[in-house]
Amino acid sequence: MPESKTLVIAEKPSVGRDLTRVLTGPFQKQEGYLEGPDHIVTWAVGHLVQLAEPDEYDAKYKKWRMADLPIVPDKFKLVVRDERSKKQMSVVTKQLKRDDVATVVNACDAGREGELIFAYLYEKAGSKKPVQRLWLSSMTKAAMQRAFTELRPAAEFAQLEAAARSRSESDWIVGMNATRAATIRLRSSFDGAVSLGRVQTPTLAIITRREEEIRAFVPEPYWLVDALFAAPGERLYEGRYHDGAKPRLKTAAEADAVVAAVRDQTGVITQLERKKRTERAPLLYDLTSLQREANSRFGFTARRTLAAAQRCYEEHKVLTYPRTSSRFLTSDMIGELKPIAGHVGGASREYQTAAAYVQGLDMLPLGRVVADDKVGDHHAIIPTNSAHNLDRLSDDDRRIYDLVARRFLAVFHPEAVFENTKVETTVAEHVFRTRGKVLLVPGWRGVYGELAETSSATDDDEGRDQQLPKLERDEQVQTRDVTAAEKETQPPRRYSDASLLGAMETAGRLVDDDEMREAMKESGIGTPATRASIIERLIDVGYVEREARSLVATEKGLNVIRLLGEHPLTSPSMTGDWEQRLGMIERGEEPRKRFMADIKGFAESTVAELDAKLKDVRIPRANLGPCPVCGHDIVENRKGFSCWSREDPGCGFVIWKAKAGKTLPLVVARELIATGRTAKPVTGFKGRSGRSFRARLALQQSEEGKWRVEFDEPWAREGGKSAPDPAEAGVEQAEPAAARGATAEAAA
Repeated sequence: MPESKTLVIAEKPSVGRDLTRVLTGPFQKQEGYLEGPDHIVTWAVGHLVQLAEPDEYDAKYKKWRMADLPIVPDKFKLVVRDERSKKQMSVVTKQLKRDDVATVVNACDAGREGELIFAYLYEKAGSKKPVQRLWLSSMTKAAMQRAFTELRPAAEFAQLEAAARSRSESDWIVGMNATRAATIRLRSSFDGAVSLGRVQTPTLAIITRREEEIRAFVPEPYWLVDALFAAPGERLYEGRYHDGAKPRLKTAAEADAVVAAVRDQTGVITQLERKKRTERAPLLYDLTSLQREANSRFGFTARRTLAAAQRCYEEHKVLTYPRTSSRFLTSDMIGELKPIAGHVGGASREYQTAAAYVQGLDMLPLGRVVADDKVGDHHAIIPTNSAHNLDRLSDDDRRIYDLVARRFLAVFHPEAVFENTKVETTVAEHVFRTRGKVLLVPGWRGVYGELAETSSATDDDEGRDQQLPKLERDEQVQTRDVTAAEKETQPPRRYSDASLLGAMETAGRLVDDDEMREAMKESGIGTPATRASIIERLIDVGYVEREARSLVATEKGLNVIRLLGEHPLTSPSMTGDWEQRLGMIERGEEPRKRFMADIKGFAESTVAELDAKLKDVRIPRANLGPCPVCGHDIVENRKGFSCWSREDPGCGFVIWKAKAGKTLPLVVARELIATGRTAKPVTGFKGRSGRSFRARLALQQSEEGKWRVEFDEPWAREGGKSAPDPAEAGVEQAEPAAARGATAEAAA
């Protein structure tokens, strides 16, 4: 009988390789696993196994029919995800069936999704061997060694697995049935499936409802009056006119009257008020707050930030586990905090002063740092308690490390102290208001390089913050200059990754306060680990496009939400309630059976409502006006914008929608037809390498007389290097052969 071994299953190959560093070696490299004297280490590659498609249960589901809905399996089947997954799944299954494997260690990521990855592959492999759980939140050698000495019984995580399965199955039930019902009823109006989901649809609703607000917005003019005042000794400052509490004037005549009344006049400082204000350091990062900050500062998408944070955790071992929803640490970590600060200070000179301050404290301020009851699976993202080698970090990784390192050091620093000054200057009975803001004590802001006696510039209708000269009440001042400026009210801003992540975290409610957001986390849409993929999914199915940092709803996305109306599937708060219930299942406070029964009932009512509501809906195709070649109307169809249809053959002019991985929106087609080229670059194209790029487009005619859309950039025209050229971006400049040869009937 061979000596028994322990099989360790990690979530990714890189983690598997790292785990061997703390296990007895040597390890021999095999195909898909590593084998040592006592342990075999293998891995998944993310999700190897997933829930089966409906036709795995019954062949009749290959055809989409309303009569077959809702589809709710009594027991869910599992299938291997794809061909790449099959290879590694066979390796894992073979190791699980080895006679010399007595025990299995689940070393997948410590969280709901990691639990699901292991549960599905373990079930699919048909294994019955006893399982222990390796629970890791940091990939340092010390953390891994400690975790292996503290292996926990798999039974401890039964509720976590129940929540994971409930999330996966509820997404399948709601998404599968809603998508089929909507697609069956709307297939004549939409190109492809109408993708709906328990999480993606309320997220889309947040974006589209903002877009509807923007489209309905009617700008209104208003006027602001600003003056430059001089106190004796050339002490200059600016002021903005206020009519009571309002700085905006409704007409030019009102503004001109104020300008005329105060020009060259002497005024008096009738009010001067100074107040000191303190500002606490922000809480430590969870994944969502880190993604929001990186988007605001660097323009990173949520997915890009997560990828960098994951590399900092897995490969570089400089940050702790990133897929966390907590912004606090546990009390057992208190002894590690000063050593961590030391490692950060030793990583780069720019952190040395702040790190030395933290290390020199007799007692760390832990009130807003340590809270055992606010840490679930994982604590906040912080630097690791090990030496940090920053030389190997890419630019993205270095930026994310910098955010986390500075936030960690800042949270132990004292409050920043500002002096806020409010001045009212009265000239010919007209009141001008001035704001001053000066940083007196940098406190935690010093970690970010902000020094005393600098002002934090903000500018709005009230006027801008200024660093003011010394002024006194009742002083007389001279009006040096006064001007009126015409402005226009602005529509609400489109969502960015940062603001959408914030809206998802609070189920669509506007909340900026750190502590209040903490209280609302359990009722958010999705989880920190899934929100980035939800945003990307909306882009992939053509409901949303990125324009610079903005997320813009497409006509398809707008139409989907318009047609659903007030259906509960579009409600962020309802989906947030479901997320809260999943958390309760995880804590053992609600039975999984009750939640899944409610999901089944919701799917049944959704199918019935969509069937009735969408039965006779027809979305008219857009008319783009006359063809530039023959004058016939150009009409949108499934694959393009053309001047021919089944009823009217026209001349064959067409603009195909598909271009380098992007579906050209209606507004771009209109511009091409009207002017022959786009004035601004169009975003969202993808090369063969998978990298996104932006480019101007032009409508060009070939020697054969066919029209097509080309990239109107130097690299496209001359093969130059002033923009990403086709070789670098992997771009097909011409339309695919299949598109060029498509018949009128197929395109229509």
